[in-house]
Amino acid sequence: MDIFCTNCDRVYPPDGLPYLCPTCGGLYDFRNPIPLDPGQMDQSQPGIWRYHHTFGLPPNSEPVSLGEGSTPLQWAEVFGRKVAFKCEFLNPSGSFKDRGSAVIAAWLQSRSISEAVEDSSGNAGASFAAYAARAGIKAKVFIPESTSGPKRRQIEAYGAELVPVPGMRTDAAKAVMTVAEGSTAYASHVYLPFNLPGYATCAYEIFEQLENKMPGSVILPTGQGGLLLGLSRGLDALRIAINQDNTIPKLIGVQARACAPLWAMFTGDAGEAELVTENPTLAEGVKVINPIRGDPVVKALIASNGYLCVVDEDEILPGRDALARFGFYVEPTSAIVWSALEQTIQDLPDPVVVVLTGSGYKYE
Repeated sequence: MDIFCTNCDRVYPPDGLPYLCPTCGGLYDFRNPIPLDPGQMDQSQPGIWRYHHTFGLPPNSEPVSLGEGSTPLQWAEVFGRKVAFKCEFLNPSGSFKDRGSAVIAAWLQSRSISEAVEDSSGNAGASFAAYAARAGIKAKVFIPESTSGPKRRQIEAYGAELVPVPGMRTDAAKAVMTVAEGSTAYASHVYLPFNLPGYATCAYEIFEQLENKMPGSVILPTGQGGLLLGLSRGLDALRIAINQDNTIPKLIGVQARACAPLWAMFTGDAGEAELVTENPTLAEGVKVINPIRGDPVVKALIASNGYLCVVDEDEILPGRDALARFGFYVEPTSAIVWSALEQTIQDLPDPVVVVLTGSGYKYE
């Protein structure tokens, strides 16, 4: 799986960990579709590492694992339909980010990188700190000062240096750049493409848990859109592997109306300033004003005949409480799927899968 600059087409260098092309400043991505081959799955490995061959890692690279993946798919009857909930909040650090962080940590380890920085609204930082600790990598995580207390404490508990930054999420991103421009590796879950094949494993698991059947539709929270893009690529890889090119699950991304730039891009309403501003929201994990891979995310939605939904602020906590009544204890960011499910349920082909991304223990 060649990694190349999407701007100037140069291949990813064999040493170091540049997060942007050092020649032109372009974004890196994988050149080819994910090479999923059921015959190469290693059933002796736990969780996502069964799909090691799809990650694009150097040969003989060692897994970095805390047992991520293999999260349950639980069914419930909601709004008059049977719906399957993919419980990603049960990953080791409490969020879906672990699928990507495990692969990023393996890349760092394969390149003998012993120190790295990251920025995050909370979950990605906590996940990176966990996997850095597992790999013996010294970590520093930049977060907005407003990040919820449990996520801050979790990052520090793993031994990472926590750097709270006054202001918005974008201010934390700007702050980390001052360090990343030096000699320290920037293990960015936003700029680096390494986490996307990790997220794709969620699609393979859903397929297996549906008894080797493709989902009809998938609903998930969407900030940067990395999970949606990874799921889309995983579903595409599955369609190729099982010879079902005509089966395209509908993807439904969900944003908080307080900060909905992807929704604005998708609908063509980018001129509506209130949708592309970092307004306060309980859904802190999707408060992303400048989604770096916004174009491919929107293209993935269009290709799936899917779309984006927005959720008002006063719908978020009732959604969290409704999910808790089914036994799913999730944070507000994850809970935005409830309102979206209610909005779209009549339009969704079966089987309907809803991804619950982050644990309720991360919020106070």
